[in-house]
Amino acid sequence: MGNFSHAARWYDLSMEPSRDISRLIEIMARLRDPETGCPWDVEQTFATIAPYTIEEAYEVADAIERRDMVDLADELGDLLLQVVYHARMAEEAGDFAFGDVVEAITTKMIRRHPHVFGDRRVTGGKLAKGMWDQIKAQEKAEKAERKAAHGGDDSAPVSLLDEVPRALPALTRALKVQKRAATVGFDWDTAPPILAKIEEEIGELREALASGKQRDIADEFGDLLFAMVNLARHIDVEPESALDGSTEKFRRRFRHIEARLVERGTTPAAASLEEMETLWVEAKLAERAAKNHD
Repeated sequence: MGNFSHAARWYDLSMEPSRDISRLIEIMARLRDPETGCPWDVEQTFATIAPYTIEEAYEVADAIERRDMVDLADELGDLLLQVVYHARMAEEAGDFAFGDVVEAITTKMIRRHPHVFGDRRVTGGKLAKGMWDQIKAQEKAEKAERKAAHGGDDSAPVSLLDEVPRALPALTRALKVQKRAATVGFDWDTAPPILAKIEEEIGELREALASGKQRDIADEFGDLLFAMVNLARHIDVEPESALDGSTEKFRRRFRHIEARLVERGTTPAAASLEEMETLWVEAKLAERAAKNHD
């Protein structure tokens, strides 16, 4: 009985789980209470929480990739917590509350789909996307006006590329920057000129490697990656997904090497490069045969 009484003192029996979003908002408010909340949660800021927000989004994507619906439900909850967390901190600062976040996104979705919630009609996904982009551009102009009305600095020059977040993964950010530049015609029309650019960048990377200057090497390597992203865009390949697929392919084949070496009573560290290369080719041929069989 003593242990139960002790538990009852620290566990608020009125704070039970719920399917209602208001309970999660209430929990966050309690956690952030300066007097009775969690010391760690009270100390957090937008900047300290942002990395967790990004991490949770990746964990959602990972659960989807694994098709694990149990994990997906859990990870979506973690991501929702991040939204509630940021909204709570904003409410404490007097900027906005969770309800404002919900109202903003519902307004946006209704406005951007007049073919669903209004009287406009479109046929086909491309036409719907074009309408979405047109409305989004109008919203962007209106947002700039609102910021100016609230004392925002409208004297500073605004770049077409400013709204691409710096925190995005590098490949995704490069893709979005290129797409935005392409909207004003700063782009190649076809893939062949980009292939020529890639060959040019490889030549410049070779020159940098010959110079031995690490700063130049990193710079030219980045240019090569940027050109590769541009090629991916023109051949309708999502670079982040393509690289992730290649990484998984590497992992599968390396695991094959490890398993085969274990069968031989050895390890990768003890095996020669030639031996591992042979097993790599073996894994590659096995994958190809399985793919052809399918």
